[in-house]
Amino acid sequence: MPASSPAAGRDENFPATFARMTAVALTIAGSDPSGGAGVQADLKTFHQHGVYGTSVLALLTVQNTRAVRRVEVMDPGLVREQIEAVVEDVPPDAAKTGALGSGAVVAVVAEMAERFEFPLVVDPVMISKHGASLLDEAAREALRERLVPRATLLTPNASEAGWLAKMDVVDRASARDAAFAIAELGAWAVLIKGGHLRGDEAVDLLCVNGQIVELSAPRIDTAHTHGTGCTYSAAITARLALAEPLLEAVSEAKGWLTEALMSPPKIGSGVGPVDHFAPVSRNSVPPPERR
Repeated sequence: MPASSPAAGRDENFPATFARMTAVALTIAGSDPSGGAGVQADLKTFHQHGVYGTSVLALLTVQNTRAVRRVEVMDPGLVREQIEAVVEDVPPDAAKTGALGSGAVVAVVAEMAERFEFPLVVDPVMISKHGASLLDEAAREALRERLVPRATLLTPNASEAGWLAKMDVVDRASARDAAFAIAELGAWAVLIKGGHLRGDEAVDLLCVNGQIVELSAPRIDTAHTHGTGCTYSAAITARLALAEPLLEAVSEAKGWLTEALMSPPKIGSGVGPVDHFAPVSRNSVPPPERR
């Protein structure tokens, strides 16, 4: 697992009096002008966890809680320049990716990630909550071949896991098989989210070093689920930036997301966002069960 280094990329003569006291997390993702997903959700999540957030825009959307009306992918060179500008001056302690849009952008991010000296969480966002494509077919192949092997943690939902593993993922048994198959693609760890799996509880499966850890939480009956994947991966990234071990970071992030699903702000007339103001607490999820 890549080391989290607050001093990564900093000149050795950097004055001690200016040493950074705040953890930094970077998101490389798309923009959601309605604020519930994408970069906007990531930055809110970073802030709620006491982490300074930086961002690189990979694509722009025209969307609200009811629909995605337009997607414009950023020029790959501009994405590269954004990453370079952030990393050279405000080096992250952890980073995440979200919707990247094109194979060219995925390739740039993967190339830059080769030099990252901090954990990278890859959320392989392929389709929006409203069904709009946020990753074309060429980009999906680039993600599988170039970006997944750079990931400290990969966080697919059931549909994304099914595509990556080339199998149907519908329950815990198939998710376990998929997790092992996806791990073979090169990610250090794989977290298959259980929100769309069968079962009375939302059970996520974390595959690390050939072992599966199950993390369970109550399944929340709510229509306000816009941005849950972005928010979950951002919470994990924030906790990794704070130097939490991976299992603890995932467990605590899941507990916080459960709280955020229970108290939605009920904004918009469609699929609304989760509560990014939900308090961050400790030990909000039962201890994970090793299998």
